[in-house]
Amino acid sequence: MLGVIAILLITIYMVFFFPVIKKKPAKTETNEKTALQVKKLWQIAQVSMKERKTLRAEKALLAILRVDEKNAAAYNRLGILYAKSQKFDEAIECFEIAQSLDENASSLHNAGLIYLETGEYEKAAMAFKQALELEGDMPARYIALSKAEERMGNRKNALEALEQAYSLDPSLSTLRLILAIHKEAEDEEGIASTNARIESFIAKAEKKKRTTRRTIPRPVAKRPLPRPHVHPRRRI
Repeated sequence: MLGVIAILLITIYMVFFFPVIKKKPAKTETNEKTALQVKKLWQIAQVSMKERKTLRAEKALLAILRVDEKNAAAYNRLGILYAKSQKFDEAIECFEIAQSLDENASSLHNAGLIYLETGEYEKAAMAFKQALELEGDMPARYIALSKAEERMGNRKNALEALEQAYSLDPSLSTLRLILAIHKEAEDEEGIASTNARIESFIAKAEKKKRTTRRTIPRPVAKRPLPRPHVHPRRRI
């Protein structure tokens, strides 16, 4: 009797527990296949975008999202693709989904650029400000914000954003953007002071170039190696 009970217990264990143990490697194998598939699709999408094969890149990115519907990076890249094709509604939708999945400064900045392109300047400014809250050390974000503020007629805010960009990365192009705003407003004082800054910037850059030229050592000319002396053969 005890033998029968023991066999019954072993049978129950084999039926209920062994299949569970057996299924685990299958699940791991599926995950590995999915990861490999996504990796291959990413490669196709990246190469296709570089080669400007828009349709192929779009298909690859959509295939990624069918496998992994919460892939924020794929939504962000698809949004960029749609933006380049001037499909602005689709681009905005992709960036918004990417942002909802993963709070990301790049998605917000990209959405802001689309709003700027389509004339929705308030939404653009809001998107750029939110991006700066997450990642405030990029001059390009402040320059984009200045464009949105300028187009809304907020000259003071536009100038403040450009000054922030200049403080992070002093450049002649940013000073020229500041000058353009002063010229648009016919602000003679602002024009004069910005022109002075531009002249000073150029003078410092030229001075730095001259200093660099002096400090760079000149290449030393290599002396030719002495030719070995060959004794003339004696005639017999």
